[in-house]
Amino acid sequence: MTNPEYNDWRVRRINDNIPEPSHENNQSMEEHLRIVPSELKIIKQDFERRNTELEKKMEQMEENMNLRLDADVQKLEVERLTKGKTKAGEDLDSLKTDYKKFRLSIRIIGLGKTSD
Repeated sequence: MTNPEYNDWRVRRINDNIPEPSHENNQSMEEHLRIVPSELKIIKQDFERRNTELEKKMEQMEENMNLRLDADVQKLEVERLTKGKTKAGEDLDSLKTDYKKFRLSIRIIGLGKTSD
């Protein structure tokens, strides 16, 4: 059994622990009781943000590398086609020379004359 003084003291003590809105501070109860993030949570958020930035940077670097590889492939293709064109030109010149020699041979032999 408790005495009345103890009950009064206990009621005051319990009521002192309950936050009451003060007129000096215009914060709402939610703002007053909001949870402050822990240091670990802040570090985790910073890590995730930095990780996202690095992933974007890696994607950009990978894209640039792929573009450079594509450019190298295109250069090799151009070189191959240029060599092919040069070879075709040389072959054409050789054929023209052979044709001229053949026509000259026909004239010399007399096969180029038609009989009327």
